[in-house]
Amino acid sequence: MRIDIVTALPAIVSGPLEQSIIKRASAKGLVDIRVHDLRSYGVGKHRLVDDYPYGGGAGMVLKPEPIFRCLEAIREEPYSSIDEVVFLTPDGDIFDQSIANQMSLLDHVVLLAGHYKGVDQRVRDVLVTREISIGDFVLSGGELPALVVVDAVVRLLPGVLGDAESALSDSFQNHLLDAPVYTRPADYRGISVPDVLLSGDHGQIANWRENQRLRHTEARRPDLLGD
Repeated sequence: MRIDIVTALPAIVSGPLEQSIIKRASAKGLVDIRVHDLRSYGVGKHRLVDDYPYGGGAGMVLKPEPIFRCLEAIREEPYSSIDEVVFLTPDGDIFDQSIANQMSLLDHVVLLAGHYKGVDQRVRDVLVTREISIGDFVLSGGELPALVVVDAVVRLLPGVLGDAESALSDSFQNHLLDAPVYTRPADYRGISVPDVLLSGDHGQIANWRENQRLRHTEARRPDLLGD
């Protein structure tokens, strides 16, 4: 899978991409993540990427020219076939596990990180194929949401996690929260691990975990259970 991140502030996203699971997935060749600095496509000798909004008002708006040029440059690269251009914005569809699952099946995704007051509407009208929000709140830019999407999607790619079953049992898969988990020691400060997890009976353990997932979801997120 290839993921391109288009941003006016590449330093925000570059560091986290060199850590943990994402770094290992890149090293294995399971994902190809490229960060594009909008200022490389900026306007004039000062490489401007933003300007004041027409009609007045506070804040700055990302200009259309750098974004169009960047997307055109990506499309002109050999073997480049973009499946989705995703704009990270507070008024987009709320990102959830089902969207992460869908995106993990794509071959090539471009993530456009908004900043300042947003992007020129013509970018959204012409280039963007999907708009995503990570919640009902406003951040300074779309860089952190882009990283959230990358992390959620990359861990679902085949071969990324050591145990493929791990991702399938995560919270929100099958619309349930995950069950409690324990590790050694079996007794810590008088608090013991549930006996069923020490029993070696895989059938009973599976039943216990499913029951715990249902109870946990009912207590914390009953909306996920529907009717």
